[in-house]
Amino acid sequence: MSFKVTIKPSGHTFTVEDGETILDAGLREGFALPYGCRNGACGSCKGTVLEGRIDYGTYQESALTAQEKARGKALFCRARPLSDLVIEVKEIGAAKDVVVKTLPCRVEKLERAADDVMIVKLKLPANERLQFLAGQYIDILLKDGRRRSYSLANPPHDDALLELHIRRVPGGLFTEQVFTTLKERDILRLRGPLGSFFIREDSDKPMIFVAGGTGFAPIKAMLEHAFAAHLDRQMVLYWGARARKDLYRVELPLAWAREHANFSFVPVLSAPEPGDAWQGRTGLVTDAVLADFADLSGFEVYACGAPAMVDSARSRFTAERGLPEDAFYADAFVYALDEGTASAG
Repeated sequence: MSFKVTIKPSGHTFTVEDGETILDAGLREGFALPYGCRNGACGSCKGTVLEGRIDYGTYQESALTAQEKARGKALFCRARPLSDLVIEVKEIGAAKDVVVKTLPCRVEKLERAADDVMIVKLKLPANERLQFLAGQYIDILLKDGRRRSYSLANPPHDDALLELHIRRVPGGLFTEQVFTTLKERDILRLRGPLGSFFIREDSDKPMIFVAGGTGFAPIKAMLEHAFAAHLDRQMVLYWGARARKDLYRVELPLAWAREHANFSFVPVLSAPEPGDAWQGRTGLVTDAVLADFADLSGFEVYACGAPAMVDSARSRFTAERGLPEDAFYADAFVYALDEGTASAG
């Protein structure tokens, strides 16, 4: 049985077929609804059900609290309609013309950036290009039908090669291959671009970027795009890691801070090693932001990293510093349950 869904405030309508989620149906019919992990973990697809009944599906409670459900909130990546619906969600106009493709690609370069981080650069066929927005991700399609998601670390204007930052996860189905058997010139298949994690360029608010570990990858792409587009908004990057060696491309944000007067960089280590001789900030990266900003009501925040970090940033920035809920954009790195491999949500 199919149901009609009306989107407010746009008034757009689409039909959800039996077995489809609200998000899948909306994307199928060409509407750019926000989403990230698509498995109920990151909260990026959250919206409000104004009229009608839904099956909420399975999800992580950190992404949708009981209080939010009581206010009509739902995760559209998991929810399925039980009647016709009226929902409220902000459509993403910038993604409307982006075409999702499935393409072969060749491993052009493998570069060990840290003990557990590999930078993988992929080359598409000569007659193909992937149009994407800085911050989006791709799925690597594995031979057994499973897929692993990784953020694109290169900006759209520098797309001769697609750059991924892959952290090794012990026992991971794909990450173990990357660190042991994957070779340059190997052929992979990808699908993308995916996700709604990108700079909202119709805003003039200053931006705070919060990265945890390889959450630096999409934020690198977003910042390099911002610099190339000459965005004059104030921008600051907080990058959290355990030890100095985990800031695997720290020379980049240090250079950006020298070159761009509207950008600053705050590295934060949670467990610096004795040999680091670290004189900078320590502790949790979210605590560093809270210590520096008493009022976030006039900002936008872009956060990427582990779900715990993203959840903490979302809840504390909104509750303790007045950040509007619709000014928090996130991509949570979720791990596939079957093999423990990384997935950029």
